[in-house]
Amino acid sequence: MSKAFLVLDDGRIFEGSSWAFEGTTFGEAVFQTGMTGYQETLTDPSYHKQVVVMTAPHIGNTGMNTEDNESKKIWVSGFVVRNPSPVTSNWRSENSLEQELIKQKIVGISGVDTRALTRHLRDRGAMRVGIFSGQNLSREEMVIEVRKQPQMSGSYLSEDVSTKQSYVVPAVGTKKFTVAAIDLGIKGATPRALSIRGVETHVMPYNTAFSDIAALKPDGVFLSNGPGDPATMTATIDLVREVLLAEIPVFGICFGHQILGRALGFETYKLQFGHRGINQPVIDKNTNKVEITAHNHGFALKAPTDGVFSTVFGTGEVTHVSLNDGVVEGLQLLERGAFSVQYHPEAAAGPHDADYLFDRFIELMLKYPVAQRVN
Repeated sequence: MSKAFLVLDDGRIFEGSSWAFEGTTFGEAVFQTGMTGYQETLTDPSYHKQVVVMTAPHIGNTGMNTEDNESKKIWVSGFVVRNPSPVTSNWRSENSLEQELIKQKIVGISGVDTRALTRHLRDRGAMRVGIFSGQNLSREEMVIEVRKQPQMSGSYLSEDVSTKQSYVVPAVGTKKFTVAAIDLGIKGATPRALSIRGVETHVMPYNTAFSDIAALKPDGVFLSNGPGDPATMTATIDLVREVLLAEIPVFGICFGHQILGRALGFETYKLQFGHRGINQPVIDKNTNKVEITAHNHGFALKAPTDGVFSTVFGTGEVTHVSLNDGVVEGLQLLERGAFSVQYHPEAAAGPHDADYLFDRFIELMLKYPVAQRVN
């Protein structure tokens, strides 16, 4: 097993072993705190252009299978583990983790002190990173290569991950609603969560025109998760404003939450560390209930967390706040059907504290019927 190097743009270098696909890759270094669910992380389009460091030391024992994929491919730019499992022992496994990474040409590195690496990122913040295996570069040359890479701020990535053609996920049982889901990097779990509630979901490209949405006569519009800087999504932000003007109920998660916030006139900003993993505590300000939630976001919404705010679409309020750092985690309009959360209520492998938000979307579509208003 040959040597490999993980190189951060502040000059810190971690030595490990070549693992998975051998080569060179670059991205934003982020850490993921889940002890399970690595397959869902790998196939989540939100992780596009990111090199994921798994904080749990032992990764890969359940292998990989097609059923648990959140999309059709692995999206991470690189994968960092301490101790990859030498065996696959789960009865549902169809391939080992390393074999699947090699098949999809995902560069990895093992044997890294991921605890020290995580502490470094926790102190310094997310930053550019490169993994070098099978290369003959000096340490100085590797650092220079990493520093040549683009920053995540200003990145426009929805075009990379969005569907090229619309497709339909039918309702389970009797169809009760039609929803247009704008694919900014949607996960497979989202239309499944809607379908079991009687929703026929039309998953549409990120650059869909409002006329295409209106032609469906939808009961609601869903704004998905996704990668990149929300400030670059000007066309999608304008589209959401058209949807709000048409008084169609809107539900946004993660990237979609940021897009809705910007459509309401708020700014977004880059977090130093970001929120990633499955153990993020969020408080619902209306009920004082604390939910343990799953996150993957490096940007956040700048909105007042106390009191009511005014927008051109009426008054609104922040509904959810992170208990770790006070980041805005949810908002709603009070005079029409629109709300969003920064986290992932459809998260697999969990937690599932926030499943009720899909039911809330159903309630919103019942409260604000729109078929007669969309022509």
